[in-house]
Amino acid sequence: MSKFDFQYCQKIVVFSKDANSVLLCKRKGENDYDGVYSFIGGKMENNDGSFIHGLQREKNEEVGEEFKIEIYPFFTTNAIFKKKSLELMILPHYYARHLGGEIKLNEEYSDFQWVAVKDLKTFEPKIPTIPDMVDRILKLVRLISPEELVQI
Repeated sequence: MSKFDFQYCQKIVVFSKDANSVLLCKRKGENDYDGVYSFIGGKMENNDGSFIHGLQREKNEEVGEEFKIEIYPFFTTNAIFKKKSLELMILPHYYARHLGGEIKLNEEYSDFQWVAVKDLKTFEPKIPTIPDMVDRILKLVRLISPEELVQI
Protein backbone atom coordinates (compact mmCIF):
# COMPACT_ATOMS: atom_id res chain seq x y z
CA MET A 1 0.00 0.00 0.00
CA SER A 2 1.36 3.40 -1.00
CA LYS A 3 1.59 6.17 1.57
CA PHE A 4 -0.96 8.06 -0.56
CA ASP A 5 -3.61 5.32 -0.78
CA PHE A 6 -6.96 6.08 0.81
CA GLN A 7 -10.66 5.64 0.08
CA TYR A 8 -13.11 8.53 -0.17
CA CYS A 9 -16.35 7.27 1.35
CA GLN A 10 -19.26 9.75 1.34
CA LYS A 11 -21.81 9.43 4.16
CA ILE A 12 -25.35 10.82 4.05
CA VAL A 13 -26.83 12.03 7.34
CA VAL A 14 -30.55 11.79 6.53
CA PHE A 15 -32.85 13.68 8.88
CA SER A 16 -36.56 12.95 9.11
CA LYS A 17 -39.00 15.53 7.70
CA ASP A 18 -39.49 16.99 11.19
CA ALA A 19 -35.69 16.99 11.76
CA ASN A 20 -36.08 15.12 15.06
CA SER A 21 -34.58 11.80 13.91
CA VAL A 22 -31.81 10.45 11.70
CA LEU A 23 -31.76 7.34 9.54
CA LEU A 24 -29.39 4.59 10.66
CA CYS A 25 -28.98 1.27 8.86
CA LYS A 26 -27.54 -1.93 10.35
CA ARG A 27 -24.48 -3.16 8.44
CA LYS A 28 -24.40 -6.80 7.36
CA GLY A 29 -21.47 -8.95 6.24
CA GLU A 30 -18.79 -6.28 6.79
CA ASN A 31 -15.22 -6.71 8.07
CA ASP A 32 -15.49 -3.48 10.03
CA TYR A 33 -18.52 -2.72 12.20
CA ASP A 34 -20.60 -5.74 11.15
CA GLY A 35 -24.01 -5.68 12.86
CA VAL A 36 -23.59 -2.02 13.80
CA TYR A 37 -25.83 0.90 12.74
CA SER A 38 -24.33 3.54 10.46
CA PHE A 39 -25.28 6.29 8.05
CA ILE A 40 -25.91 5.31 4.44
CA GLY A 41 -23.31 6.05 1.80
CA GLY A 42 -20.21 4.55 0.30
CA LYS A 43 -17.05 4.88 -1.70
CA MET A 44 -16.76 7.16 -4.70
CA GLU A 45 -16.24 5.21 -7.90
CA ASN A 46 -14.13 6.31 -10.87
CA ASN A 47 -17.18 6.61 -13.11
CA ASP A 48 -19.36 8.63 -10.68
CA GLY A 49 -18.55 11.89 -12.46
CA SER A 50 -19.36 14.14 -9.49
CA PHE A 51 -19.93 14.07 -5.75
CA ILE A 52 -23.69 14.32 -6.30
CA HIS A 53 -23.73 11.41 -8.76
CA GLY A 54 -21.78 9.29 -6.28
CA LEU A 55 -24.16 10.19 -3.46
CA GLN A 56 -27.20 9.45 -5.61
CA ARG A 57 -25.78 6.11 -6.76
CA GLU A 58 -25.06 5.02 -3.19
CA LYS A 59 -28.47 6.22 -1.94
CA ASN A 60 -30.24 4.35 -4.75
CA GLU A 61 -28.21 1.17 -4.18
CA GLU A 62 -28.62 1.12 -0.41
CA VAL A 63 -32.15 2.38 0.30
CA GLY A 64 -33.78 2.47 -3.15
CA GLU A 65 -34.65 4.96 -5.86
CA GLU A 66 -38.10 5.64 -4.36
CA PHE A 67 -36.51 7.02 -1.18
CA LYS A 68 -36.16 10.74 -1.98
CA ILE A 69 -33.96 13.20 -0.15
CA GLU A 70 -32.67 16.73 -0.49
CA ILE A 71 -28.95 17.01 0.09
CA TYR A 72 -26.64 19.93 0.76
CA PRO A 73 -23.60 19.28 -1.46
CA PHE A 74 -21.44 22.30 -0.65
CA PHE A 75 -20.10 21.68 2.88
CA THR A 76 -19.41 18.52 4.86
CA THR A 77 -18.12 17.54 8.25
CA ASN A 78 -15.34 15.00 8.01
CA ALA A 79 -13.90 12.01 9.81
CA ILE A 80 -11.00 9.67 9.13
CA PHE A 81 -11.08 5.93 9.80
CA LYS A 82 -8.43 3.22 9.68
CA LYS A 83 -9.91 -0.12 8.64
CA LYS A 84 -8.81 -3.48 10.06
CA SER A 85 -6.95 -3.90 6.75
CA LEU A 86 -5.03 -0.70 7.67
CA GLU A 87 -6.51 1.17 4.69
CA LEU A 88 -7.45 4.76 5.48
CA MET A 89 -10.86 6.18 4.68
CA ILE A 90 -11.83 9.84 4.47
CA LEU A 91 -15.50 10.16 5.41
CA PRO A 92 -17.22 13.40 4.41
CA HIS A 93 -20.69 13.59 6.01
CA TYR A 94 -23.41 15.41 4.05
CA TYR A 95 -26.63 16.87 5.45
CA ALA A 96 -29.82 15.49 3.88
CA ARG A 97 -33.54 15.75 4.57
CA HIS A 98 -36.04 12.99 3.81
CA LEU A 99 -38.74 14.06 1.36
CA GLY A 100 -40.68 10.83 1.00
CA GLY A 101 -40.65 7.31 -0.36
CA GLU A 102 -40.25 3.88 1.11
CA ILE A 103 -36.90 2.47 2.23
CA LYS A 104 -35.89 -0.71 0.38
CA LEU A 105 -32.67 -1.99 1.93
CA ASN A 106 -30.17 -3.85 -0.23
CA GLU A 107 -28.03 -6.81 0.88
CA GLU A 108 -25.54 -4.55 2.70
CA TYR A 109 -28.01 -3.93 5.54
CA SER A 110 -30.28 -6.07 7.71
CA ASP A 111 -32.39 -3.37 9.38
CA PHE A 112 -32.98 0.37 9.61
CA GLN A 113 -34.24 2.72 12.29
CA TRP A 114 -35.16 6.37 12.56
CA VAL A 115 -33.36 7.27 15.79
CA ALA A 116 -34.30 10.41 17.70
CA VAL A 117 -31.43 12.89 17.79
CA LYS A 118 -31.86 13.18 21.56
CA ASP A 119 -31.34 9.39 21.90
CA LEU A 120 -28.24 9.01 19.72
CA LYS A 121 -25.73 8.98 22.58
CA THR A 122 -27.38 5.96 24.22
CA PHE A 123 -28.56 4.12 21.08
CA GLU A 124 -26.51 0.96 20.41
CA PRO A 125 -24.93 -0.66 18.51
CA LYS A 126 -23.75 2.28 16.41
CA ILE A 127 -20.58 3.68 14.88
CA PRO A 128 -19.09 5.69 17.80
CA THR A 129 -18.73 8.95 15.85
CA ILE A 130 -22.44 9.24 14.95
CA PRO A 131 -23.53 11.61 17.78
CA ASP A 132 -20.62 13.96 17.10
CA MET A 133 -21.26 13.97 13.34
CA VAL A 134 -24.95 14.79 13.91
CA ASP A 135 -24.04 17.62 16.32
CA ARG A 136 -21.68 19.07 13.71
CA ILE A 137 -24.27 18.75 10.93
CA LEU A 138 -26.87 20.53 13.09
CA LYS A 139 -24.49 23.49 13.37
CA LEU A 140 -24.06 23.49 9.60
CA VAL A 141 -27.83 23.40 8.94
CA ARG A 142 -28.19 26.97 10.21
CA LEU A 143 -26.15 28.16 7.21
CA ILE A 144 -28.22 26.37 4.56
CA SER A 145 -30.84 28.09 2.45
CA PRO A 146 -33.54 25.90 0.84
CA GLU A 147 -32.57 26.80 -2.73
CA GLU A 148 -29.12 25.27 -2.15
CA LEU A 149 -30.55 21.78 -1.56
CA VAL A 150 -30.37 19.22 -4.39
CA GLN A 151 -32.97 16.46 -4.71
CA ILE A 152 -31.66 12.96 -5.31
